[in-house]
Amino acid sequence: MNAVASAPLGRVAGASFDDWVRSRLASFEKAAEEALPPADRVPARLHQAMRYAALGGGKRVRPLLAYAAAELAGGSAQAERPSVAAHSVALAVEFVHVYSLIHDDLPCMDDDVLRRGKPTVHVAFDEATAMLAGDALQAEAFRVLADAPLAAELRAQLTSMLAHASSTEGMCGGQAIDLAAVGRQLTIDELEQMHRMKTGALLEAAVRMGAAAAGADAAAVAAAAAYGRALGLAFQIVDDVLDVEGTAESLGKTAGKDARENKPTYVSVLGLAAAKARAAQLHREALAALAPLDARARRLRELADYIVGRTS
Repeated sequence: MNAVASAPLGRVAGASFDDWVRSRLASFEKAAEEALPPADRVPARLHQAMRYAALGGGKRVRPLLAYAAAELAGGSAQAERPSVAAHSVALAVEFVHVYSLIHDDLPCMDDDVLRRGKPTVHVAFDEATAMLAGDALQAEAFRVLADAPLAAELRAQLTSMLAHASSTEGMCGGQAIDLAAVGRQLTIDELEQMHRMKTGALLEAAVRMGAAAAGADAAAVAAAAAYGRALGLAFQIVDDVLDVEGTAESLGKTAGKDARENKPTYVSVLGLAAAKARAAQLHREALAALAPLDARARRLRELADYIVGRTS
């Protein structure tokens, strides 16, 4: 899956998966470019760091999940450019994700120097600017939802979903458990709890928020949530496998770092073959959750295949 920023936008209902992805990514990049503060606005260095981290890189899995989930509402959502609601969700979840990557790479956490194929923010700028860039992107995520031209009740619902997913019961809590687990042997249940919080919560939120923002019915939102829970965990297992089998060039980040730092992973707890089998099982669970949703869930099914089968 390659992002081509110049891909045509517009009607993509019958398009191939790659064409759909190119169209949606081009639309997302344009929306993100416009949503972030200009690089020359005071404080310029902070805004430059935010744009450096957030624009022109990454697989954009969370925005793509949000766009695909928005199609569960049916109608024109499958054919037209993403709606304002879908864009708002896609931007908000990706800004939270990028903020978490900036902070995760800081010397006080994972102390990494490579992210998305380029120097991490604290290396390219400085540690204090990186910290502020992450803080500001988190604020931008909630500003996007607060300012979205949506019904007040829907804005509140989406804000609550994102807050829970990124709080101590979600992403931040999972990161705290991860930091405390270095050098310890976790059980598989403890490992799954950590990753359902650290990685899975935001991926699930992207799907639930996308479906809710588009006005999907309660059954579709529930199916999307079940899909997101299974896929969020599968995503992390694949990441753990790729940390063992991938290279810095293919991953765009430092490979093999988890093993060197004695961090618990699915590979270290289960072994490589069993970790791959667990990812395949979760892939099947994600697809099974979508079974009642017919053709509306086409893109979600394709994204599940991509996420579990990816090599970077």
